[in-house]
Amino acid sequence: MDFASLTAKEDSCKFSVFYNGLIAGGIAGAVADTALYPVDTIRTRMQAAHGGRKIMLKGLYSGLTGNLVGSIPASAIFIGVYEPVKQKLLKAFPENLNALAQLTAGAVAGLVSSLVRVPTELVKQRIQTRQFTSALVAVRVIATKEGLKGLYAGYGALLLRDLPFDAIQFCIYEQLLMGYKLAVQRDLKDPEFALVGASAGAITAALTTPLDVVKTRLMLQGSSKQYNGVFDCFRTIVKEEGAHALLKGIVPRVLWIGSGGSIFFGVLEKTKQILAQRSPEQIL
Repeated sequence: MDFASLTAKEDSCKFSVFYNGLIAGGIAGAVADTALYPVDTIRTRMQAAHGGRKIMLKGLYSGLTGNLVGSIPASAIFIGVYEPVKQKLLKAFPENLNALAQLTAGAVAGLVSSLVRVPTELVKQRIQTRQFTSALVAVRVIATKEGLKGLYAGYGALLLRDLPFDAIQFCIYEQLLMGYKLAVQRDLKDPEFALVGASAGAITAALTTPLDVVKTRLMLQGSSKQYNGVFDCFRTIVKEEGAHALLKGIVPRVLWIGSGGSIFFGVLEKTKQILAQRSPEQIL
């Protein structure tokens, strides 16, 4: 095989990794978000509540359709970027730095997908807290009253939460997966991928809950400007409500993301297997 043919095959393989990642990520994100949307709604309302305000349990699927319009491409972009970046870094880094390669790939993928994820998250949370009745109404009103930057309210806080979250979750998942495979010395079954995904999601969710509370408050404040940035939000919450308020919603968050990790990674690996069977030479 000549050099040109080899290069063309390598480029085709790279595109396949990106393309298959888009498909697998989009499907996994859609399934996980739909299954666990009510838990996410409860978490959002708990974090948004001040003092002993009662948490509403009606309309737990409010905004799901609009959320999927944004969350599916966000998940697709994330995996589409993560897989090729991870593979490139794993080749560039020595084997003892595999975890660093996975951390970096997760952060890069999170940064790229945030351009879609942030407006989606903001609109979703405002619908969940009944500020708006639909995604279209929310986007129109926010853009009119707050401008385009209003759709990116809390962007810094979301990056502060999501970049470490994405990096840590995928690194933990990859490392647990490697350890589990070494322990059992065989190919894993579908429920085992789900179990590893649930563990990675739950651990990461607990660690990043304070960042999630701050992100939620900043996104929900609208034009009131109750908080002047990330650090002011941290300080105000601790001063007015106590440090324990930074852990609001931790139980539904761990439940949501742990279960979400189980579904997401389970569906992701299954979809990757199906795509690989269609093109055996183009395995992710």
